Amino acid sequence: MIQRLSDMNLPRFPLLSETEMMELLHKAQKNDIDARERLVNCNLKLIFNLIQRFAHRGYELEDLFQIGTIGLIKAIDKFDFSYGVKFSTYAVPMIIGEIRRFLRDDHPIKVPRSYKELAYKINRSREKLSIDLTRDPTVNEIAADIGVESEDVVVALEAVQSLSSIHDTLYQDDSDPIYVLDQLCIDKENNPGWFEKIALNEVLDKLPIREKDVLMLRFFEDKTQSEIAKAMNLSQVQISRIERAALHRLRQILNDETSEK
Repeated sequence: MIQRLSDMNLPRFPLLSETEMMELLHKAQKNDIDARERLVNCNLKLIFNLIQRFAHRGYELEDLFQIGTIGLIKAIDKFDFSYGVKFSTYAVPMIIGEIRRFLRDDHPIKVPRSYKELAYKINRSREKLSIDLTRDPTVNEIAADIGVESEDVVVALEAVQSLSSIHDTLYQDDSDPIYVLDQLCIDKENNPGWFEKIALNEVLDKLPIREKDVLMLRFFEDKTQSEIAKAMNLSQVQISRIERAALHRLRQILNDETSEK
């Protein structure tokens, strides 16, 4: 079992500063072969770290590493400087996407044709609704658009996707990671949680105003972290950090009040 990058007999290359990264990207996108090669070599560790999550899928990590390298090269070619993000933030989902496409296309489990057809309709509906709503549609909205039950949408998507966890990291730079869990909305009608069972106004008023606003938007207005970030003119990483701090502070308040009783 490969545990380290050196086990693959690959040479070690120094990490690039963000300035060096941007300079090489500009050159690579102007067909500078040496710049492209250096970008690939200096990001081998990034690919290696990402393929670890796909271990125990029945594939050699060396093979997945090659697929991940293809994703890295695509990220180099398609990187948009106007996004204002670090290259690693842009490259991670590109690399993971390339690996998941490989696993999906080479999936050893036979997916029923009905699920494939439904998944196709779901993706078409998602694209259309995203344009109409100027945001990502919810499962319920997609189900209503194509005339099926919400459960059918979930089952079809699960059938054609490779396995993943809600704790998978979507991306991470030098700050806190963004997990799949952070993207999930809460169905308020079917999931009355602990949040609605406490004396909300009294407890929330004890939080700093920004933390209170984030929790209200997240748990009572069913907003994703991306939507909250846009509304508050902050990054999603910042919203994720605020949410975690607010929940931690809230637990402390509740524990203190319980101890006093």
